Amino acid sequence: MSLSKPLLVAAIDFGTAYSSWAYSFLHEYENDPTQISEKQWQGYESAKGPTTVLIKPDGRTLEAFGFEAETRYTELIDNEEHDSYYFFKRFKMKLWNKKIERDMLIEDENSRHLSAKTVFALAIKWLKDDLWRVSNDRISGKIRENDIHWVLTVPAIWDNAAKQFMREAAKQADIEETRLTVALEPEAASLFCRHLPVERSGNETSLGKLKSGQKYLVLDAGGGTVDITVHEVLHSMDVKEVYKASGGAWGGTKVDEAFKDFMNEIAGFDAIADLKRKHLDDYIDMFHRFENKKRVISPDKDSKTVLSLPESLRSLIETRQGRALKDLIKDTSYSTSVSMTNEKVKIDASVARRFFDTSVSSTVEHLTEVLRMPVNRGVEAILMVGGFSESPMLQHAVSKGFEALKRIVPQHASLAVLKGAVIFGHNPNAITERISKLTYGVNTTYPFDEAKHDPAKKIFYNGEARCDDIFSKHVEIGQKLKIGDAQSTNRYHTLTTEQTSADFSIFTTYQKDPMYTTDPGCTRVGNLSVPISGSGLDRWASVRFIFGGTEIDVEATEESTGKVHHLKIDFLV
Repeated sequence: MSLSKPLLVAAIDFGTAYSSWAYSFLHEYENDPTQISEKQWQGYESAKGPTTVLIKPDGRTLEAFGFEAETRYTELIDNEEHDSYYFFKRFKMKLWNKKIERDMLIEDENSRHLSAKTVFALAIKWLKDDLWRVSNDRISGKIRENDIHWVLTVPAIWDNAAKQFMREAAKQADIEETRLTVALEPEAASLFCRHLPVERSGNETSLGKLKSGQKYLVLDAGGGTVDITVHEVLHSMDVKEVYKASGGAWGGTKVDEAFKDFMNEIAGFDAIADLKRKHLDDYIDMFHRFENKKRVISPDKDSKTVLSLPESLRSLIETRQGRALKDLIKDTSYSTSVSMTNEKVKIDASVARRFFDTSVSSTVEHLTEVLRMPVNRGVEAILMVGGFSESPMLQHAVSKGFEALKRIVPQHASLAVLKGAVIFGHNPNAITERISKLTYGVNTTYPFDEAKHDPAKKIFYNGEARCDDIFSKHVEIGQKLKIGDAQSTNRYHTLTTEQTSADFSIFTTYQKDPMYTTDPGCTRVGNLSVPISGSGLDRWASVRFIFGGTEIDVEATEESTGKVHHLKIDFLV
């Protein structure tokens, strides 16, 4: 971000299930940081729309996004024109826990493949352009494009490659790199809730009332991921991370998966697969209806969950099975707990609650583990944010499991990340310190030491014996990372006379002090190229890694010339 403060900060919360944008002017932020304008989806009374992308048959042009993409796709199905279009839903989780490559492909709802970056970029561009479109009356004439600083949210548990992929997709969506900040979702939510007065924080207590030195846990439960981190209050409104971000893919979509498994069990796997293939609009509609119902499924209400099933599904079942669904149910383990009346399936509360088992138990289990850590002793409150935090099932489980802790659920918990991302854009230094999730280092060579080096790693450069595959450590797991500070400065020099750059492979590990990059658990995650001018053997560069931000910065200084290079590690290798 440039030294002068941006006149307007615009945030895009790109969620697994739902997405939106919000913004605020600098003068609004300075007056009241929570004075933020967010998108309203016309006709849906919602500040968020589904992360759904419809792409034209050319595979490059957006047809529609959000609710409109679903409506338009339904029209195409009705007119039997949908086969050549690409239709993507909930694709953000394709970046979780897997090897990410620049040119990777992702599969749409009809098993057709397209460039992942194209899909992400088109979605980001629509949200960016929509903000301009909708807000034009407020910002036209007052704001130029280079007065805006953009913020893009990502889960804190994502790796560096996933963050870089989102940054490159944003660049493809015409957001200039220098005007983009990546915000970690639980941090953004934490900042927003620190500014909320008690009456808007949904409880008798608020984060704003916590004093310097007090700790709270942030539980950001979204559609795809559950992100957990622990923050400590500092003087003023700043906070620092005291325990590294962790979590897993246990968000609200896990509940939808459990419902899908249930439907497969009562209706037959083939019938549900047929519904998706032949009547995708009805398939989507069925899950929308369930989504509305799942928000009110509660641990202390025994009312049945009643859901209308599409006529097309009932017809497919009868064609495939030769029997009606109400008769099939009688032959399953749900014979006494699920029934059909006309087109509606009635599900006992005990069955509906079980849809939440995996998601809720995984979250509570992980919370228990995190709170047991010595560094997290003294945590006083759990801040619940993200759309899934609004679920009575998750709220009850957290209350019951951690009775001694205050539980804070702000009003509109699903918007805390989006609005917090705007605040973070105005004040990116509000999170003053983070904890390293891994040990980072580069692969290099050292002069060979017979006493400690592995003979198998002895190599010769210009007649000198050196040890190959040395893990030159720059930061270690659990280390405190102050924002803006370089955690380490290591010196490297050229090994050949004509070398124009020092090229390094970047490695990570969960070990604190690895010897070699070939040690078990060490993983090559990226490349770094440091330019070195001149010629000759003894040219040195000092390389500083700055880990305290949401992304890693590298500063390299050529010692002979004093020339400073600001570099980025390429994690998409």
